[in-house]
Amino acid sequence: MMTQRPGRGARILGIGAYRPRRIVGNEELEPHTGRSDDWIRRRTGIVERRYAERDETVMDMAVEAARKALADAGVVPGRVDMVLLTSMSNVRQSPGGGPEVAHRLGTGSAALDLDAACAGFCYGLGLADGLVRSGAADHVLLVGSDKMSDIVDPCDASAAFLFADGAGAVVVGPDSPAGAGSPAGIGPTVWGSDGGRRQLIAHSATWVEYRDDPELPWPTMRMAGTEVFRWAVGAIPEVAGRALSAAGVTAADLAAFVPHQANLRITDALADRLGLPPHVAVARDGRYAGNTSAASVPLALDRLRESGEVPRGGLALLVGFGAGLSWASQVVRLP
Repeated sequence: MMTQRPGRGARILGIGAYRPRRIVGNEELEPHTGRSDDWIRRRTGIVERRYAERDETVMDMAVEAARKALADAGVVPGRVDMVLLTSMSNVRQSPGGGPEVAHRLGTGSAALDLDAACAGFCYGLGLADGLVRSGAADHVLLVGSDKMSDIVDPCDASAAFLFADGAGAVVVGPDSPAGAGSPAGIGPTVWGSDGGRRQLIAHSATWVEYRDDPELPWPTMRMAGTEVFRWAVGAIPEVAGRALSAAGVTAADLAAFVPHQANLRITDALADRLGLPPHVAVARDGRYAGNTSAASVPLALDRLRESGEVPRGGLALLVGFGAGLSWASQVVRLP
């Protein structure tokens, strides 16, 4: 264990992304869902999404994104002290995928899995920040990886067209303490949950129910779309506003707003309610990536940087929200 270093900060050192090769347009889903290309575009803003290959796993995608993040950060695997894998779609119950990712990368580090669904990446970033600040780790590799095509019914007319597959990763490492009036590399995480509404996004049955009832279909993730939409646009702007206040900045100080890519209607509603000025780039990666759950925020970060829409060192407001119900938000300085 590293010795505690009071006052040490943390920051994102590098970003990596993995997008499966198979591109799935809206027309391909219409025969299964009954939803036309025009309907999906109007209701969600999604044009296409990526699906992993049948034999491709959550861990396969995580490793690819992680390798790119390590290279981007200039950090060799042996310097990683912790691998955090956040996912809601690893279909292998045990063991967790984190140790496999760490092994395949050759980190020799501690590793664990985190399931906070679509809020998972922002939850993980809060944990990584704490580990580095406390001195428990010098470098944390955080990966959000989800293969939603494995856990969503392809004929579900309310959800199948939303979800997709992919992985995004960041390396979090030490930063010098922020000076007076200078925002930290990773601001305080504002997070919470409401388990009383857990059934709004949940699997249709437990594995025990599936085992004991031969008539029960394979459990898949279901979502009460209208209720989730109302909750997100009603509650999440306040969470994001608290993250801005906790970081000691305003919307005018931001270079980018990167929410979970649930759908573009939610993204636009959140941006409007936050009153973001015109110069703030709003991530809309979901248009071509779909909803990739824990991978959506890092994938969107990577796309913004790739497009040149945000400056190096600019501030980005991140916010994740989803099943649980769970939410988390923080302001970060881009690498």
